[in-house]
Amino acid sequence: MRIAIVKLSALGDIVHAMVALQFIKQHYPDSEIDWLVENRFAGILQYNQDITNILTINLKGLKTNKFGIFQEIKKIRRYAKNNYDLVIDAQGLIKSAIAASLLGKRVAGFDKHSIREKAAAWFYSEKIACGYDENTIDRNARILSQPLGFNITSNNIFAKKSFLYSAHAKSGLDAFFPQNAVTVVFVIGSTWASRNYPAEKFVNIAKALQENCLISWGSREERSKAEWMAKQCGNIRVLPSMDLNDLKSVIARANLVIGNDTGPTHMAWAMNKPSITIFGPTPVSRIYQTEINKAVKSHSTVNPYKLNKEDYSIKDIDEHEIIYQAKFLLTKQ
Repeated sequence: MRIAIVKLSALGDIVHAMVALQFIKQHYPDSEIDWLVENRFAGILQYNQDITNILTINLKGLKTNKFGIFQEIKKIRRYAKNNYDLVIDAQGLIKSAIAASLLGKRVAGFDKHSIREKAAAWFYSEKIACGYDENTIDRNARILSQPLGFNITSNNIFAKKSFLYSAHAKSGLDAFFPQNAVTVVFVIGSTWASRNYPAEKFVNIAKALQENCLISWGSREERSKAEWMAKQCGNIRVLPSMDLNDLKSVIARANLVIGNDTGPTHMAWAMNKPSITIFGPTPVSRIYQTEINKAVKSHSTVNPYKLNKEDYSIKDIDEHEIIYQAKFLLTKQ
């Protein structure tokens, strides 16, 4: 069976969907699974043995080059020559639904009551119901298993194997991991300012832990913030610019990841590494909490159907709550 998965973005959403791959291969060991993704996120899929081909497109680039749409359609039609038996749109957006419909005739996706862009459901021949307010990982598991005639259970997900892999990371990264040191990685950025835990509170966490604390960053603004934090605390160091392969390598070597509700933090869960995810305006139902993967949520009430970007309650979370969780997770290693 040839299967195409469409999940274009974003980083954390792709990570949460990737958990389904190992279970698809358990039920269909001879299947070939291709994944259509925005080219800037292709690195997160790289080296996963359950993926046959990574198919890339550049829809984001259309914002500055609208005529590029014809090139992207041509590219998808070329991919369609792989003759897929099933295409699954795990995103539920109009753009992903159109891409899925260009890839093959049998297309599965969420029904109109399960997605924000309801018109996307018009493009599917098979429609799956799953409440938009349900756990994000469960939603991905359902859309990627039910069209194939099986279910991925919560027990399956709790018992998952690590599914992110890296190779040939920058040699200079070795210097950030002293021998016998306990390393904590801070993920300080995200797509919204209101999802970012205050820099000064990250500094207080680093001072309390007194471990080798590294900061990953993804923009000039985040780098400036990271450099300020390093000046406030001697055991904080700023990581260099990294691609997704380097980031996977760093997280694989960390003893603990502490960060905002964003892709790099969710990568720790995917790699079965201890983590603490800090939530403000987004729902805790985006993750699975385990013995080693914990969440800390602000006092605000979140409506998953209409997130409030002006909810800055994350800044009110007491850093001592995170410090307590961090020390507990580190002592278990």
